[in-house]
Amino acid sequence: MPVARLAARVIIGGLFVGHGTQKLFGWFDGPGVKGTTGFMEALELRPAKPNALAAGASETIGGTLLALGLATPLAASSLIGTMIVAIRKVHLAKGPWMSNGGYEYNLVLIAAVAALVEVGPGELSLDHLLGIEKHGPAWALAAVGGGVIASTLTIESAKRQPAPGAEPGANEAAAPVVEHAE
Repeated sequence: MPVARLAARVIIGGLFVGHGTQKLFGWFDGPGVKGTTGFMEALELRPAKPNALAAGASETIGGTLLALGLATPLAASSLIGTMIVAIRKVHLAKGPWMSNGGYEYNLVLIAAVAALVEVGPGELSLDHLLGIEKHGPAWALAAVGGGVIASTLTIESAKRQPAPGAEPGANEAAAPVVEHAE
């Protein structure tokens, strides 16, 4: 079984690296930072460029760590957070099925990386080699929880950022005027 875990880590991690480098560098016919920034702005994930860089870095670094089996729970949390943002901002309204643009693929990736955390990265991993392997249900739940928290912070923070060219405070509700009787 260690070979199957290695294959899962390398394939899933490698595909995340591919997606991240599409966002960061335009590799593999990706949009690069400029295109990803535009996409983030369209999703109202502001500030768009830092969010584009964060998404690309999360996928590239998280995918690399997952493939290596290094800091596996942290890698999984990073990837899960990115997938939850994708579900919430892009796919949720389209339902579960990928054929309709839904979130099934993202959900499968979340389940797969959480499962890798639960069973551990295996003997053929840097975590195991360095004696720092952390695994089990609590670690898997922590990875998912970390992803949920990161997703929520990203989306909630973006809601508080004005659109480019908007007046400061445009996203905030107008404060009621209170007159004091003296």
